[in-house]
Amino acid sequence: MERDYDYSVSAHLGDLEPADKIGRSAGERAVKRLNPSKIETGRMAVVYDPRVATGLVGSLAGALNGAAIARGSSFLGKSMGRRVMGEGIRIVDDATIVRGLRSRPFDAEGMATGRLVLVEDGVVQGYVLDLATARELGLETTGHASRGAGSAPSPSSSNLRLEPGTIAPQEMIAGIERGFYVNSLFGHGTNMVTGDYSVGAAGFMIENGELTYAVSEITIAGNLKDMLARLVPA
Repeated sequence: MERDYDYSVSAHLGDLEPADKIGRSAGERAVKRLNPSKIETGRMAVVYDPRVATGLVGSLAGALNGAAIARGSSFLGKSMGRRVMGEGIRIVDDATIVRGLRSRPFDAEGMATGRLVLVEDGVVQGYVLDLATARELGLETTGHASRGAGSAPSPSSSNLRLEPGTIAPQEMIAGIERGFYVNSLFGHGTNMVTGDYSVGAAGFMIENGELTYAVSEITIAGNLKDMLARLVPA
């Protein structure tokens, strides 16, 4: 028995995908996962589906969070000005995107928000900061304070995105002789202090540039430092 899902979320009703399209997509995804196989342990190229690739970018943002930097619990440490990804890669957090899910004119401390480039050409350009963490690090706040009804402010990203690469997903897959296309992750196997990464996964084998049979009950393991350094955006 296999299962899958799809969904649509937006800040405005008019931006939602039609319900019938979401339902059909969810059903087709589930059917493709029927009769999965297991594979032997090995090293191979891994391609992340867009809906799970956000986890990698989120881990990077967590490592560049001012709170983690200030208390020394980030696997990237104080990495300002240091190369952590490949050339040409840019990661941006922009709270001013029109109709963005987390867009806002000011943060939880009343500071104006804006567009923050976290990584430019693979090099760290900034941290996600609120007033307290900025003071600890001797920097200026980036307007990223967030808080709940009964909690003190802490830094948090807004509309975070990895800028597109220069190669289409289909071209990327076509260039892989043997690899794994992952479209589902489960478990919490990321150590934000050391960067060690080990999560359960399911998806499809890539053989001679094509997606072939479904695969389940496997683990993707490595270290985020190495993974981010080798990451190629589609």
